[in-house]
Amino acid sequence: MRRWLPHTLGLLTPLVTIAGLLLGNWWMGSTIFLALIIYPLIDIFAGKSEKIGLPSSRFQFDLIIHIHGLLVPVIIGILFWKLLTTPFDNFMILGVLSVGLSSGASGIITAHELGHRKPKSFSWWLARLDLLCVNYLHFTVEHNHTHHKHWARSVDPTSAPLGRSIYSHFIRTIPLQVIGAYRARPKDVKISFFIEALVLAILLLFSMDLFLAFLVQSIIAIFLLEFVNYLQHYGLSRGMDERANATHAWESRHRWSRWTLMELPLHPSHHLKSSSPYHNLQMHDEAPQLPNGYYIMFWTALIPPLFHHRMNNALK
Repeated sequence: MRRWLPHTLGLLTPLVTIAGLLLGNWWMGSTIFLALIIYPLIDIFAGKSEKIGLPSSRFQFDLIIHIHGLLVPVIIGILFWKLLTTPFDNFMILGVLSVGLSSGASGIITAHELGHRKPKSFSWWLARLDLLCVNYLHFTVEHNHTHHKHWARSVDPTSAPLGRSIYSHFIRTIPLQVIGAYRARPKDVKISFFIEALVLAILLLFSMDLFLAFLVQSIIAIFLLEFVNYLQHYGLSRGMDERANATHAWESRHRWSRWTLMELPLHPSHHLKSSSPYHNLQMHDEAPQLPNGYYIMFWTALIPPLFHHRMNNALK
């Protein structure tokens, strides 16, 4: 089987979201069922892969990730159309939640990858558009200029120490990341905030439903992003003068998480060479291994005592 082919499975999330919005009624909650129930089950039974090969061509991998990126504003547009042409009801709430899951699981992950591409390129601008769709434009600045410099250090707002819950981390990390981004590139962050405020103001003036739906799906997507940040460095630390290595980020070799999240679980490799595209990421035997794939660890993190117990055991 061609190595790029399994990565097309990640497109199920945005495509199911589009289908659910168009079909309406209970179908609008399809992505919730898919991402939070079906995917975790598949993640368990698909197991791990201990092998990884170099791709023969970059074209297919680039095509996949750019399709992800282009579908983000398309899905937002379909949601807005649905809100403007359909009475707001409980089914619409399911649709908003589904869009938020898609924006996080497909959109921000794409923006993370493409945000490392050449500045001002089409890929880079697509990353900016995807981040605007979730009100998180400052992410590229913070991630590229603060997180990649200080990952696993106490000064890194995205790295969580032992014992911190996902809930306290979510509340704490966002303002600290904004501060870090502003310190790194104040002009860029000011422009980002102005554009986001302008978009929100226009939506609010046009329709309260559009404004609230856009805001809610953004919060869900941002929570998923910060869950990933929380998971990738939880409990791992290095000194200010310590050179970074693969032991400072968690790795997961679970197939389904890797295939549907564009190799995001091979996180140590990304940090050791951030310019490497997702299909060139490698495994590191010295890296700490997560007990499960990302979909199972999401549910685990929502129960802090269970999460801390499992992660402490994994660190032994």
